[in-house]
Amino acid sequence: MPRPCKNRIVEKDVEFTCFKPAWIPKSKLEKIELQASELEALRLSNLENFSQKIAAEKMWVSPSTFNRLLKSANQKITDALVNGKAIRIYKKDWTHNCK
Repeated sequence: MPRPCKNRIVEKDVEFTCFKPAWIPKSKLEKIELQASELEALRLSNLENFSQKIAAEKMWVSPSTFNRLLKSANQKITDALVNGKAIRIYKKDWTHNCK
């Protein structure tokens, strides 16, 4: 039996939860789910320019877990952009930092 997933700290909430190519109805698009923790890994790495070690500490995950989140997010977003798919941000794993 796999270990239960630990909560990950996500500091930045997003207003929008779906991005799609223009002029194509969402019902006709294949969708890709981006986990909130994957989006947070992208934000910390690409927008805040934190090292993976510091970003992992901010999310309360190991550096190897942070690296897996980042790799998964990059693959999903690249697939959506190259192949014209919708991106849905899935907030089930959202845990706000209460500091």
